[in-house]
Amino acid sequence: MTSSDASEGSRTAPDGAGLVIRRETADDHQDVREVHTRAFGDGERVPGLVEALRVAEAPLAPMSFVATVDARVVGHVLLSAGRLDAPRRIVDVLSLSPLGVVPEFQRQGIGTRLIAHALDAADSQGVPLVFLEGSPRYYGTRGFEGAVAAGFRSPSLRIPEAAFQVARLSAHEPWMTGTFVYSETFWALDCVGLRDPEG
Repeated sequence: MTSSDASEGSRTAPDGAGLVIRRETADDHQDVREVHTRAFGDGERVPGLVEALRVAEAPLAPMSFVATVDARVVGHVLLSAGRLDAPRRIVDVLSLSPLGVVPEFQRQGIGTRLIAHALDAADSQGVPLVFLEGSPRYYGTRGFEGAVAAGFRSPSLRIPEAAFQVARLSAHEPWMTGTFVYSETFWALDCVGLRDPEG
């Protein structure tokens, strides 16, 4: 789940000067809500998902990061627990969703930096896989590949094959294939299979 690209209005230097990626704190919650409200423009659905995932019981704690420019929160990414129903056993994995950048700061590499930071954090925690739904054109150059072609099954028929993607990290082993399963929060809030694969 990612916000759509917006116009080129530039407020940061092309080299990312002034951009800081850091862990989200409780003081950021209102700013993160504003990021997703503006980035997605669909009311409560995405901000509500973030708030529910922060407090949901899960086998892996969520990892939440903000991008700031001159101390203003302009982007956010969340990693939350999912599971892989693999042949040998259930494997704890992560889902990258949502990723949002406020419209006036889009197309400046902030989303790319947030994704890289999130994948590095997941890798450092020994998480083997990160799944998402999103544009293959965007995520395919940012560490992700088609999950079906890589041996994984989608959790929903509503997810177009091209949109179902995975990043295999250092702890991944060849036997770790199978069906990805979202946490209950995604199902309860109907946030599965709603993205345009070419969006």
